[in-house]
Amino acid sequence: MSINTLDILRLNVSIADRQILKDFSLTLPKGQVHAIMGPNGTGKSTLAKALAGHPDYTVTSGQALLDGEELIGQEPDAIARAGLFMAFQYPNEIPGVSIANFIRAALVARQPKGQLSDAKAYYARLYGKMDALKIDRKFTARSVNEGFSGGEKKRCEILQMLMLQPKYAVLDETDSGLDIDALRIVADGVNALRGPGIGIVLITHYQRLLEYIVPDVVHVMYDGRIVRSGGKELALELEARGYEWVKTLATAT
Repeated sequence: MSINTLDILRLNVSIADRQILKDFSLTLPKGQVHAIMGPNGTGKSTLAKALAGHPDYTVTSGQALLDGEELIGQEPDAIARAGLFMAFQYPNEIPGVSIANFIRAALVARQPKGQLSDAKAYYARLYGKMDALKIDRKFTARSVNEGFSGGEKKRCEILQMLMLQPKYAVLDETDSGLDIDALRIVADGVNALRGPGIGIVLITHYQRLLEYIVPDVVHVMYDGRIVRSGGKELALELEARGYEWVKTLATAT
């Protein structure tokens, strides 16, 4: 454990009295990208939601330490202010709240009390990130995710991440529902933020995302825990052999 890692230690999580995560452990240093792959129902999205403080997910034991600070038991807004960003597989719509106001409010909440942000500088930065993600500037006035296509929602999530510049980010199946052009744009956005100041977890089913965002480590997850870790070649092996192979891994560990 250190001030430069996200440490998940023997985390056990249940939903509706059914245990999903089982002594799940992972250390993510800043400056690295870790991919988590595995079949449906193995607990990947449960991990994301539990870390974000979703009330439906009960942490029965274990820890999640962000730079040494315990996240478990904190409210979602406190978790976000601590530096954890979550991009969900199915982003929620927020009617009546524009993208521009939503992101600006999130930034203001991270500033010292009473400090005001410069509106001109904010919009200049926002427009620059939108242009890079090929998001029409008219979207600043639209309600968050309302009426958006799948690709638009995912680009909006990456826009938020680029603006907020978190310490750690967990991207839950950001590639789902994206065509090849949108996938490249989203990947470019993630790669633009990649660096020594952030650690990133990519949760995905498919190796294709990892062709554009090359991970430092790949983890294979099954039945609520990691059963194997390796380099980027592990994703290629998983793609070639399928998820039935994962069951064999699980029984061998």
